[in-house]
Amino acid sequence: MAMNHSLDVLLSTAASTLRGWRGLRGSTVVEPPAQPLVLFEREDGLESRLVREALTELNLDADIFPCPLDGERFLPALQQASGGVRIPFLLDPNNGEQHVGADAIVGYLFRRYDGGRVPRALRPSLANMALSGLATAARLRGRLHAKPSRPAGQALTLYSFESSPFSRLVRERLCELELPYHLVNLGKQQWADMGPARFRFSLGQYTPLPDTKRDAFLQRHGRVQVPFLIDPNTDTEMFESADIVAYLDRRYAA
Repeated sequence: MAMNHSLDVLLSTAASTLRGWRGLRGSTVVEPPAQPLVLFEREDGLESRLVREALTELNLDADIFPCPLDGERFLPALQQASGGVRIPFLLDPNNGEQHVGADAIVGYLFRRYDGGRVPRALRPSLANMALSGLATAARLRGRLHAKPSRPAGQALTLYSFESSPFSRLVRERLCELELPYHLVNLGKQQWADMGPARFRFSLGQYTPLPDTKRDAFLQRHGRVQVPFLIDPNTDTEMFESADIVAYLDRRYAA
């Protein structure tokens, strides 16, 4: 369903609000694994949302294989890895562990990388699943079905964090076009990170925590703003959700 971009952002903001802006903050203590996690998921999936929120809050990156409704591009790989087609499915190449469903995946992530209990807001309780469903409904676009697309030779890279209203628009299109991507989470780690990239809530010059992904991003690009897309297939790097979605349509929609 085509939609005015401003309205699209407004509805995406409503979706984040309904989930209480989970997937906004990023941990400052979790050590990243040597290899990124592998996640088969669907952007509008109720359980997938809880998993992505956990990834942001634990400051973990992942290689994403989108599985929209009617999509077939990654079903063989999913079946080979998991023995079935249920999503979300997580593979941790650092130790070979595999988990299916939000309860098992989120529990594993906090147990393995945080050593703590899962926050109540990220547990797949009836209340959280209902709120996740409302967040999906707030988008007013129906379920995400696969759209005809040309495959990408190399996976794209997307800098994002789960509750970012602008990043959600890009993730939705990547899902519909069945484009694999490396998700780099840039969750907010301090008060100075809060607010839009061009109007943060802190006074003075913006300075992220040193030796973090946000710090490295600022040094390379001069600002910390998501979404940011890298397409190695065309040597393209770009900000701005509307521009990125338009680019994905031009380059990959069939």
